[in-house]
Amino acid sequence: MNENLFEICASMNDEERKRDLGTPFRSIHGTFNHLLLVDRLWLGRFQHQEFRITTLADELYSDFEELHRERNITDDAIDAWLATLHESDLASAFTFHSRSRNQDNTFLLASVMLHFFNHQTHHRGQITAMIETLGYDCGVTDLLWLPGLEKGMAWE
Repeated sequence: MNENLFEICASMNDEERKRDLGTPFRSIHGTFNHLLLVDRLWLGRFQHQEFRITTLADELYSDFEELHRERNITDDAIDAWLATLHESDLASAFTFHSRSRNQDNTFLLASVMLHFFNHQTHHRGQITAMIETLGYDCGVTDLLWLPGLEKGMAWE
């Protein structure tokens, strides 16, 4: 879905992508940036490698093409990390320090991963709404109707 949304946004000009549309991270670009920042923060936690930020709104990349390239690199890193996991890992305790609460927290890894992917979905929904507000069509966004998920296609 990240790639689909970036492809749509590549047809926009920078002014449209960075237009303040009144959302928490202001713009399409700002929300893509926030998603990348938080994904790198969590990936760092998962891999026990600190990813330093000042705020959750830090701008990592002002250039859209660079942001897109780095999104792809991070998505590949997430896929690689996921490939190292075993089903039994999901029931293990996972401890991390929350910046927003300024405390250590321990949850099941499965719960943390659910949060990780739900956070992505939440902000991609905001991006989708902004894209459509600007008059662009996002196409199919429902998970079950994306190509390759039906039994017999992705299961082989």
